Amino acid sequence: MAERQEPAPLHRKYGPSQVAELTAVRESEWGIFLDAETGNTSDDILLHTMQQTAPVKVGDRVRVFLYLDPKRRLTASMRTPRMKEGQVARLRVINVTKEGAFLDVGAERGIFLPYAGMRGRPQVGEVVWAKLYTDKSGRLAVTMEVEDELRRASRPATGVHVGDRLRGSVYNITERGIFLFTDEEHYIAFVDHREAPRRPRVGESVVIRVTYLREDGRLNASLRPPKEEARALDADRLLALLEEHNGKMPYTDNTSPAVIKDRFQISKAAFKRALGYLMKEGRVYQQDGWTYLSQENKMT
Repeated sequence: MAERQEPAPLHRKYGPSQVAELTAVRESEWGIFLDAETGNTSDDILLHTMQQTAPVKVGDRVRVFLYLDPKRRLTASMRTPRMKEGQVARLRVINVTKEGAFLDVGAERGIFLPYAGMRGRPQVGEVVWAKLYTDKSGRLAVTMEVEDELRRASRPATGVHVGDRLRGSVYNITERGIFLFTDEEHYIAFVDHREAPRRPRVGESVVIRVTYLREDGRLNASLRPPKEEARALDADRLLALLEEHNGKMPYTDNTSPAVIKDRFQISKAAFKRALGYLMKEGRVYQQDGWTYLSQENKMT
């Protein structure tokens, strides 16, 4: 007589970071258990009372988000992602680990962002563009590779003029420059690195100034203020430095561009514009390789 064999154990159908529609099969003092569809009641998944957004009774079909509790048991919550797979949204970074980061999609737990899907190195608290997808293991994940999706969601720039100010958020930075998606208009804008006085963070919200309307409907832009506005700001910085150093500084329009860049973080041309403006106004003068604050402009 052949020896009776136990049926092979069924593999779990569901795992963490998945959304599933399951049947409530039995109640407990902690909540209600959902059928894990393995044929083994010990695999049933607890939907705790605290994780229910509406009353659930035995026999109900419930859409839940699955995650591991602190004891690494598969657990359910009715707080599911606010976005669908394939959708793109601005999401907050809630944790960073050695393997990647976790983003808030409105579910009970954050969704994993692997390093391979990052643009830059996001930090906790930052808000970045990301897309929800299912990885090869069947788990929900997010990626910051959203160029194609934002391109499809964008609109050609119309009714825009050179010099207009728009607010947008950075979705990628490459060797070419900085790519942004404007908040209200849904335009794609490009900023050459030379037009950025500092390098913004990926995900950062910034104000851009339109510099060129492209035939493809996109915009070229700058993070720098107009020359007149920049000149005034730079002039104020020079005056503040002079006042802090007894009305003198060892920098003139003959100082090398490298020194100017290192000391003031502006170009030599911008420095000369600001200095020339102050000299024309009679507020400073140059002598023997130094720039001095005019006597009538010194603080008493």
